[in-house]
Amino acid sequence: MTLLIAIYVFIVGLVLGSFFNVVALRVPAKQSVVKPPSACPKCGKQLKSRDLIPVISYLFARGKCRYCQTKVSIIYPLGELATGLLFLWVYVHFGITGEALVALAMVSLLVIITISDLTSMLIPNKILIVFFPVLVGLRLFFPGDQAWWSYVLGAVIGCGIIVLIAVLSRGGMGMGDAKLLLVCGAVLGLSHIMVAFILACLIGSLIGGLLLLLKITKRKQPIPFGPSLAAGILISYGYGTDMIKAYLTLLG
Repeated sequence: MTLLIAIYVFIVGLVLGSFFNVVALRVPAKQSVVKPPSACPKCGKQLKSRDLIPVISYLFARGKCRYCQTKVSIIYPLGELATGLLFLWVYVHFGITGEALVALAMVSLLVIITISDLTSMLIPNKILIVFFPVLVGLRLFFPGDQAWWSYVLGAVIGCGIIVLIAVLSRGGMGMGDAKLLLVCGAVLGLSHIMVAFILACLIGSLIGGLLLLLKITKRKQPIPFGPSLAAGILISYGYGTDMIKAYLTLLG
């Protein structure tokens, strides 16, 4: 039964990941996420059901449009696969609990903003506005292991750190990053959002250094920080408590 549930959760994640791709790509472009139906951006041919099977359609078509043979961005199958795997992680880590619902909503938000930031360098307000009341409502309904004020401070201080850096660096970080930490800080709490920010800085530095080393980017070229924040938030959300305990043990 556990295996069947895991497979089901993974498949649901794949399917929702396909929709998250649409949201992440259309919202920054100020397009409807419902109309028009999915079509090839090059030839405009409307995609059929067999073209929309998550991951599998991409693999069978060898990463190309079946109609005009134009290469399809790998972001589509990666977004679907990432969502499926993250949904599976939520089930394995949290089980069938109220916290799992919080985690699924968090994962959904982070997948969408990661794709959006990678493709358009934007974390749209519309996406954050939709998820903020959902996540806060879920956190109120399923309280975590921290005091209520920790979640308030997590939102305020998480957002404030990015705003401060943006002001001091004169635009080195975007307000989308600040708003993302505001939303997620209200769910993770103060200690965990601080861990998430530190992890995001480490991940961002490693990725930025690697991109420079491989000459994929140039110095002072903007690099989206949203994906690093998303990774830091997920790691802190799942394992932040253990990381904090291990750190305090080392100090003690």
